[in-house]
Amino acid sequence: MGDKILAIIPARAGSKRLPGKNIKTLCGKPLVQWTIEAAQQTPQISEIIVSTDSENIADIAKQCGVAVPFLRPESISGDKATAIDVVSHTVEYLKNQGKSFDYIVWLQPTSPLRTKENIQQAIQLLKDKSAAGVISVCECDHSPMWSNTLQPDGNMKNFLSNFVKKNPRSQALPTYYRLNGAIYIANVEDLLKQETFFLEDKLFSYIMKREDSVDIDHHLDFKLAEILLSERQQAAKENIIGF
Repeated sequence: MGDKILAIIPARAGSKRLPGKNIKTLCGKPLVQWTIEAAQQTPQISEIIVSTDSENIADIAKQCGVAVPFLRPESISGDKATAIDVVSHTVEYLKNQGKSFDYIVWLQPTSPLRTKENIQQAIQLLKDKSAAGVISVCECDHSPMWSNTLQPDGNMKNFLSNFVKKNPRSQALPTYYRLNGAIYIANVEDLLKQETFFLEDKLFSYIMKREDSVDIDHHLDFKLAEILLSERQQAAKENIIGF
């Protein structure tokens, strides 16, 4: 595989569920800064671009030493803009600057507990598997086999499968994994052609711990991330003192 890897950090200003979340202070730093620093500490990444429509976010990125060569056009800054819209715009912009890359690493700022080690290991997995893409997942908190839709009248007929009824212990159920939104890696050519990170062939999962997989969408997610990051910072401080 080629080894030119572009990290794109998408950080638009708007957020309906948690307004201003990308610049909201989390354990002493704007939320977006946690992802910027993890990307900067990943030596396999050739270049980092923060794609944003916000002057404030652009200023934070620049203060962290990351390039923000453009402000994202309004046409791809709304709720309906897709990741592929943003990737296509960034790749085309850089192509016009004479730059090309073999792989895109898509790092959403809403995953502040994702570590540099996570990114490095995901890229190493990509190489080891000679993969076209890698997507991070984590184990589900609860088996989806305990879930179902409800009938309009609320009756629960057929809510659980016969398998679950006969195997009520969670340990008897298969392990399920979910997307955690932390890391998406794809070959640039395949990504633009198929217009999805879920490539048809040679796509592999990178399994992350649940405690590294908090994806901030609501206020409750933010509080959980704050607690876990505070514990991580305290543990690091105690290790330094102990040393």
